[in-house]
Formats: sequence, C-alpha cells, structure tokens
Amino acid sequence: MTASLQLAQLPTSPARTDPAGAPIKLVLADDHHVVRRALRLWLESEKNVEVIAEAGDVPTAIRHVKRHLPHVLLLDLRMPNGSSIEAIRRLRQEVPETQIVVATMEESPLFARQALDAGAVGYVLKDNADRELQAAVRCAARGEEYVSPCVAARLEGLQRAAKDDGLSPRETDVLRLIALGLTSAEISGRLHLSRRTVESHRRRIHRKLGLGKRSELVRYALSRHLVGDPPDAARGSTSR
Repeated sequence: MTASLQLAQLPTSPARTDPAGAPIKLVLADDHHVVRRALRLWLESEKNVEVIAEAGDVPTAIRHVKRHLPHVLLLDLRMPNGSSIEAIRRLRQEVPETQIVVATMEESPLFARQALDAGAVGYVLKDNADRELQAAVRCAARGEEYVSPCVAARLEGLQRAAKDDGLSPRETDVLRLIALGLTSAEISGRLHLSRRTVESHRRRIHRKLGLGKRSELVRYALSRHLVGDPPDAARGSTSR
C-alpha cells in the first residue's frame, strides 16, 4: 500500500468535477474550530483548492452543500445534530455532483465500509491529513476513491475474512480490536456496543475459527492482515 492509494473509479459529472484550470471548491465540515482551521490551512496550501464554506454540525453542512454546490465536501465522521452517514446518503441522492471525503480519527474498517457504502469516495485519517488530505480531495474532484492506506489494508482483510471464514463484518472488527489488545470493555466503547454484545461476538469468533486462546486470535488476525501493529498499540488511543 502506498500513501497515494486510489481504489475504484466512479462515474462523475464532467461539468462539475475535475475543473480544468479552476480551483476545486470545497465545503469543510468539522465540529472543532481548531481542527477546521488546521484542515483549512493544509487544504489551501494547495493552489487549486478553495474552501468556500465551513460547517460545525450536520444541518449546516447539508445547507452549505445545497447552496454552494461544491465539488467536494470534507466531512467529519462524528458531527453534532445528526448522523454523518445519513448525511452522506442524503447528499448523494440530492446533490450527486458533490463528492464526499470523510476525515476522521476512526481507523476501524467497519466505519470506513459504512461511509463508502453510503456514498463517500474518500476516507482519510486526520493523523495523516498533512500527507494525504490534498491527494484525497484531488481524487474526489475526479470522482476517484481514496482510502488511507492503513485503513484500506484492514478493509481488504475484513472482506477476506467475511468471504473465507464466515465472520460477519462486525465480528471481523471485534477480532481486529482483540488482536490490538483491547479488552471487551474497551471494544464496547470503541464500537458503541454493549459489553454483553461484544462478549457474544467473541464467543462466535472463537467458535467459527476454532481457536481457543487470545494469542491464537492475534496470530490469525496478523496472518489475515487485519492488524499491522503490535498488540496493545491501540490502548490509550482516542477517537471521536
């Protein structure tokens, strides 16, 4: 995987995307002012990107997109006053010429899959924004898909596990977090599930894979490229 990973080519409206010689017009949506400011600086350091509006919640983001018809919406995955995933679905129906890139702290391939399935063409980790954000926006303006490489590798692992091992996408994501060293309580908080639900997923994972020990699950997850970091690397990390 390279830092300029581009995935599927998507159909675009040539009148709105990849404007020849014109700036890429972008709406920036994030509920943290300091984050918006940093993202704007990174974006506008690229000559052909123009941030035409900012939003701090879901309704404002939708309103700006409908009013300004930007080439790209850069959207935080967790926004107040609504669901970002539902906003992506709605905007893909109502303003299909605007491409959507998600910028988030969520490394989970399950969240990435939800965003892409809803209609986003980009998924970029904020930790890598200085290296990847401009490329993701340029790809989006051309209607091309861009996913942060570490997330893309886990997406492929999730798809392989679901296809070959009979694990559901949620079970695969729980397996990945187990391999990273998270406890059931930590997985519960990360995936917004009850602890009882996480324990049920764990039992099904052990049963389906025929593996009894956590160390065996870790080795299995590594062999499937669901994780690329040592166990416990995710402890103490934060997400929003």
